[in-house]
Amino acid sequence: MVRADLEKDPVEVAAMFDEVALGYDRTRARLWLGRMNSWGRRMAQAADARPGRRILDVAAGTGTSGMALTARGASVVACDFSEGMLAIGRRRHPGMEFVVGDGHRLPFADDSFDAVTISFGLRNVTDPESVLGEMLRVTRPGGVLTVCEFSLPVTPVRRALFTAYLRWIVPMTGRRVSSNPEAYVYLAESIRDWPSPDRLAGRVAAAGWQRVRWRPLDGGVVHLHTAVAGPSGGRQVAAAADAGTAVGAGAERSAGSAG
Repeated sequence: MVRADLEKDPVEVAAMFDEVALGYDRTRARLWLGRMNSWGRRMAQAADARPGRRILDVAAGTGTSGMALTARGASVVACDFSEGMLAIGRRRHPGMEFVVGDGHRLPFADDSFDAVTISFGLRNVTDPESVLGEMLRVTRPGGVLTVCEFSLPVTPVRRALFTAYLRWIVPMTGRRVSSNPEAYVYLAESIRDWPSPDRLAGRVAAAGWQRVRWRPLDGGVVHLHTAVAGPSGGRQVAAAADAGTAVGAGAERSAGSAG
């Protein structure tokens, strides 16, 4: 069985997702108690998905995350480096465009999309800032970024409960229902290893995005980050001072959100 380690070797990660592709959506729905649909709707709303908008969904897997975008009328391109996941997606969602591609080198021209999204995939890349920069490059000026990702809750009780869930329930569920249980050990470890929401916001700003914001969902087990491409889109990285201002604004928004 293939299991990617936290060094995020692209070949190992792709092979791991290829192996679990067929039952991936079913297992994920069980692990997260059906909450993926709710998180997807929040992501689609933040991305301003609507008719006439062309949206790139990076690390799209089987296209489940893109369904929330198409449900609001947007035209969606689903991009992923796992051909196994995309093959499942093409069969299940014939109305969605699927493209094989590495987030570090997206196969699209500059300023191609009105919005870019990535849901629960940024943890799995080798260089998150590089991927965020590529997503900026292909986004039109004024376009929106949304990053939906797991996180450890801030409050001690919720943090302890979620950490226990990751340590015991996620691997146990993987052993019962997945063709590759080791993939779900990696899943739990990668979530525990992931930076806090404010540190992730710093990475988003460092990649050149502006007006970085974030808010917790479901008590902080997930955070939704948003940002905007500046007037030059992906052609000019924001200055360090601007990045600092963006992160400060994000922290203020996070502190005032109800989750």
